[in-house]
Amino acid sequence: MSDLLLLGAGGHGRVIAETALATGRFNRISFLDDRCCGPGQLPDQLGCPVIGPLSAALDPHIRQQFSAAIVAIGNAALRVQWLPSLATAGYEVPALVHPTACVSPSAQLGVGSVVFAQACIQAQAIIGSGAILNTSCSLDHDAQLGNGVHVCPGAHLAGEVQVGNRSWIGIGA
Repeated sequence: MSDLLLLGAGGHGRVIAETALATGRFNRISFLDDRCCGPGQLPDQLGCPVIGPLSAALDPHIRQQFSAAIVAIGNAALRVQWLPSLATAGYEVPALVHPTACVSPSAQLGVGSVVFAQACIQAQAIIGSGAILNTSCSLDHDAQLGNGVHVCPGAHLAGEVQVGNRSWIGIGA
């Protein structure tokens, strides 16, 4: 088990935190968020502390405390932008899969991607880095998702579909 640093303490970050806890892989989770400094600091999220702004992820003292980090920000451009910085800093940048999700053993998940509860990813699907496969969505065989794609809750994509970088597939699509 290791410690996980989440960049972003909003709603998406809280869902990622609960997914990470459900995997049983992490002892401790902490958040970074640019809203944490100054007046109106952010309180703990789900019992996990908000310990500094996003830039603190690159601070060697913070880096020594956390073996893994993931970008928990809904904005696709920011997710994709932060991933290489985290890897270069030496963090493991895992793909997280909720235990109730179904992911084919032949599917490929890019670093920093998340697969939420009840999602289904079928045979030989390829998911880029920083993708969000949200609650109860499905991605059928041989589909290809670019980096930073967000497939919203309840959206269903057929086999061999190709989705470009930073695309957003809406709820129930």
